[in-house]
Amino acid sequence: MTTAAASILFLCLLTVSLAHFLWAIGSKWPIRDPELLARTVMGTPKFKRVPRFASLIVALLVLAAAAIGSALADKASGGLLLTVAGVVLTLVFGVRGILGYTAWWRARFLLEPFATLDRRIYSPMCLVVAACFAILVITRLT
Repeated sequence: MTTAAASILFLCLLTVSLAHFLWAIGSKWPIRDPELLARTVMGTPKFKRVPRFASLIVALLVLAAAAIGSALADKASGGLLLTVAGVVLTLVFGVRGILGYTAWWRARFLLEPFATLDRRIYSPMCLVVAACFAILVITRLT
């Protein structure tokens, strides 16, 4: 179970991190229109393009979370600090996943196609990642 949770977590986060790295270097993948890309990944009319520096920061943070998830799979590594980091990441991804289904979130991030993709892909993926982090943390504590 631990290997499966770590693998799912790592693949999800690596994919998200790679997409953000691409946007940070100016790629318009997978949508050629920069405005539509911004609406698809950000969901707010505030941006006409995906901000490159913010994308780089997100890419690095998500990649760090993936590395922490991989490290959590080894019960003997990292000690208490790593376990606490796993708990924090469980909460971060869990809260993000839950927020995606609230009226407050819907009002704030209302543009399509983000709103639909968030309900169908982004929020559920955050909940899966949170569950994987929780499994890894619980396994370390038992």
